[in-house]
Amino acid sequence: MFLALLVSALVVALVVIGLFVFGLRRRLIQRSGGTFDCSLRWNVPEETDTSGKGWVYGVARYSGDRIAWFRVFSYAPRPRRVLERAAIEVLDRRLPEGEEELALLSDSVVLGCLHRDTRLELAMSEDALTGFLAWLEAAPPGQRVNVA
Repeated sequence: MFLALLVSALVVALVVIGLFVFGLRRRLIQRSGGTFDCSLRWNVPEETDTSGKGWVYGVARYSGDRIAWFRVFSYAPRPRRVLERAAIEVLDRRLPEGEEELALLSDSVVLGCLHRDTRLELAMSEDALTGFLAWLEAAPPGQRVNVA
């Protein structure tokens, strides 16, 4: 009986510690400011895929001429992807369709992009999209910016 209680207490403690570390990591990512919720789908095919597969929920953070993208459900301290402003080309903008509506946050807008010959899609709120497009267009003089 004592062993069962000890194991149960240990499992509960590990779950609480795991949740605390998730929260602490997110707090550290957001500490420097300039963050927004952003789902990412990497290496997207040419034709529109509305199946909802491949979307990963994350947090993006502006960092100078780069955006660092972190997976939400990860313990990794480093970003999973880094997008450079000069290498981002906006291809299209659309609302989620089909099963995508279930895979993404309710107020998301999907932005199709090209980053160093890799097609990707970013899903974010209207407010975050406005900020993202303003950040793209605010490139220093002489840099090429492609916003559709």
